[in-house]
Amino acid sequence: MNDVIKLKDQYYIRASSSLADGRTEVLKQGETFAVFDRYGDIHQVLPGPQGLYHEGTRFLSRFELSLGAQRPMLLSAMVKEDNALVRIDLTNPDLMLDEQRPVPRGTLHLCRTRFLWEGTCHERIRVHNYGARTFPLVLTIAMDTDFADLFEARGRQRPRRGWRLNTIRSKTGLVLGYKGLDETIRRTSIRCSPTPKRVTLEGLKIEANIPSHADMTWEISISCDIKPRRSRVFLSYDRANREADRALQKAKASDAHVYTSNEQFNHWLNRSMADLHMLISETPQGFYPYAGVPWFSVPFGRDGIITALQMLWVNPTVARGVLGFLAATQATEVRPEQDAEPGKILHETRQGEMAALGEIPFGKYYGSVDATPLFIVLAGAYYERSGDRRFLTTLWPHIQLALQWIDQYGDPTGMGFTTYARQTASGLVHQGWKDSHDAVFHADGTAADGPIALCEVQAYVYRAKRAAADLARLLGDFDHADRLLKEADSLRERFERAFWCKELDSYALALDGRGQPCRVRSSNAGHCLYGGIAEQGRGMRTARALLTEDFFSGWGIRTLATSEVRYNPMSYHNGSVWPHDNAMIAAGMAAYGDKQGAMKVLTGIFDASLFIELHRLPELFCGFSRRPGEGPTLYPTACSPQAWAAGAGFLLLQACLGLQIDESRRLVSFVRPVLPPFLERVEIRNLSVGTARLDLVLDRHENEVAVRVTRRTGEVEVVLTM
Repeated sequence: MNDVIKLKDQYYIRASSSLADGRTEVLKQGETFAVFDRYGDIHQVLPGPQGLYHEGTRFLSRFELSLGAQRPMLLSAMVKEDNALVRIDLTNPDLMLDEQRPVPRGTLHLCRTRFLWEGTCHERIRVHNYGARTFPLVLTIAMDTDFADLFEARGRQRPRRGWRLNTIRSKTGLVLGYKGLDETIRRTSIRCSPTPKRVTLEGLKIEANIPSHADMTWEISISCDIKPRRSRVFLSYDRANREADRALQKAKASDAHVYTSNEQFNHWLNRSMADLHMLISETPQGFYPYAGVPWFSVPFGRDGIITALQMLWVNPTVARGVLGFLAATQATEVRPEQDAEPGKILHETRQGEMAALGEIPFGKYYGSVDATPLFIVLAGAYYERSGDRRFLTTLWPHIQLALQWIDQYGDPTGMGFTTYARQTASGLVHQGWKDSHDAVFHADGTAADGPIALCEVQAYVYRAKRAAADLARLLGDFDHADRLLKEADSLRERFERAFWCKELDSYALALDGRGQPCRVRSSNAGHCLYGGIAEQGRGMRTARALLTEDFFSGWGIRTLATSEVRYNPMSYHNGSVWPHDNAMIAAGMAAYGDKQGAMKVLTGIFDASLFIELHRLPELFCGFSRRPGEGPTLYPTACSPQAWAAGAGFLLLQACLGLQIDESRRLVSFVRPVLPPFLERVEIRNLSVGTARLDLVLDRHENEVAVRVTRRTGEVEVVLTM
């Protein structure tokens, strides 16, 4: 089965085991992330996600702690609420030091704490002896690395690899090395303090006599180095921890904070915000939310834009960073091997040996049809939220290039819609957000031939042109603004004629290369509400259809109706539930006046979070119908955390509240706000509007939501529209 899939979709993530079956812990900081088991160990399994990764390469594939010859017993493992540190508590099993000295379990407490900072994994191991006599401790840490490219860890086979370098031993640790086919030398530098008893080619051996009711501590740093680079400054555990904490507090300083009367809802949003800050990396252009761990811990255009839109009301600085990065990486020439064309916005960019060698096209890859119009949508939304005219002026040439791509390269056949068709056999077959090989098809299940025009992409283009018109008018180009509005209106008319399917009570999934509609009931149609292209009556009919049992699982809206030929609740895109998809649909419903629909979606997604560890919504979960007393069924290879899943809660809440922020008018509006029964009160603190700051309280009453301002610094008006 996997071989068949591989022929159809060469970037399919092979699953020898489920991410859901062996609970793992995740850390990420900057270009580095780590996946390990509940004991804190990393096991050498390929394909498999466990390991310490940096810039697209696994720098540690084995890290196994033994107490004597046995594995310690797990007491608990937990991630701090801010995701900055993992703490793992272990104890000894029943031991026999010799025939005369049994040691009952629970005599020793081993506490492992771990965090990442600037390409280094820092670990502290503290051992406390609660026994009545001195304990002769022997700890063995087995270590190794395969220097696998991330795509190798995902299951991709390579005909050739680079060379392992000789391992360097010292009194304090090891240096493991690899020279890739890209001529780059990668090294894993391991240091232990205090000095271990013995360093072997296989790892470290620590020996010590721990007195009764005393403890001892060891610190281990694992640094990921890529040569040539400037020499690394090695930091102690405590100093690195302080620097990491300062950086996190600085990044969080601009956040608005949400507190509600429902503690479980608070846990969900708090975890979501912590996940977003963990996934955000700092680029030369500003903050950028990487898509997700483990497989997508890099900048993705579409994911970054949607996450920034979700976070916009909470923290607009993320949107600025996303726009700056995508403008800096915007395509400037035709490069078929990268699906690149002038003005097109990045799909993804990756580092690592396979990307450098061109074994995968994702060094810089532009195979997204929707990232370009969404870039313009975000630019317009960011200006409205921030009033940052200086930044808009620098961004405007990139917006114009994006508009030119939509008109010229986005419609090469002149069919009047924005389409995609890959330019290289190594590129993605489908280039909307549903980009698996079987995501676009006709009602009988046959694959749609390209070039393909997705319904939601036309909605994004419609919204993009209207947003660009507002920006052009702001910059004094009134003729361009008028032309863009006329183009948007013309697109809307063509869209209604070509995409509306009366028998579906919804819009077609797509048009194929012959202009024939794919008469398939899909969640894509809900994005037509988000883009604003749907005629009001048809938009409301689409919204109602998405809340029927065919679509709504009880946990959220499925990507595909259960009546469709290709429906499979365990499919990646053909029947599963995606939180970000639901959030965008709910925002569209609210914009069309269906606040009850938006509230139903919020309720389903929130309910799902109650059954998921840490309240952390994964990338997706299965689309099985909700069963009483049970949680949602997890998808085996879903990334968790995933940026646009973490951002979903903020967009869902904004949709229900009708929250709009217009910095140029110094105005915060709540348009027909509603709250579900489980949220009696919502407090928003530190909401920024330019230099002004607001604290607000929203109270739910039987038929309305009341808004109070509890703190206001600076000039800003708050308006409630019922």
